[in-house]
Amino acid sequence: MFATRTTFRASDIVIRAAIVGLALGTAYIHSTLGGLLFTLNAIGYVTAALAMVVPLALAVRFRWVVRLGLIAYAMTTIVAWAIQGPYFSTAYIAKAIEIALIALVAIDFAR
Repeated sequence: MFATRTTFRASDIVIRAAIVGLALGTAYIHSTLGGLLFTLNAIGYVTAALAMVVPLALAVRFRWVVRLGLIAYAMTTIVAWAIQGPYFSTAYIAKAIEIALIALVAIDFAR
């Protein structure tokens, strides 16, 4: 039921922690904006962050799907913001976090 992996590299832990931190950061920003759409977006990021670290065997086995899903989710959020707005300073911070998130997840996926 629980997956065990005996060899962890320090870089694996750092990248995974950064991914979770960025996902939770953008989730926090979206949760403070109010409205159903932003709240659901925040819940999606929290769910993805949990899926990146949960030690269940199924989640570990299909972690590549979680990574691709997180990249697609962040890209969809960015595109939706570009189409609809609003364009204020906090939105640009959230988009920068999401771009960094995409980059780190791509690095983690390639490793």
